[in-house]
Amino acid sequence: MMPFWNGQGLASPKYGNIAIEKLLKNMINLGSNRKDLIAKVFGGAAVLNSSECIFNIGERNIDIQESILKVEGIKTVASSVGGNLGRKLIFSTETGQVRMKYIKKSQSL
Repeated sequence: MMPFWNGQGLASPKYGNIAIEKLLKNMINLGSNRKDLIAKVFGGAAVLNSSECIFNIGERNIDIQESILKVEGIKTVASSVGGNLGRKLIFSTETGQVRMKYIKKSQSL
């Protein structure tokens, strides 16, 4: 939800840098080989009509994942990022296949 934990408060996975670090650690602890890891990246849209636009949260989330994956040497093989529409994903852990569709913004009354 937020790109980067600044070191204050709890290091929660709601921050991109913490979430990616925990995910990688857990995958390796469960037997994944780091050299075999690949990434499929989705999100980072500006979907809220609020101060999110001022802070460029979506863009910053995209930047943080690109930076971390580059440092970790993990290749991105598929992505759909940015824009202003949300995404719905269906991910098969068995095959690695991702199905995605855009979610239109709802009209406010």
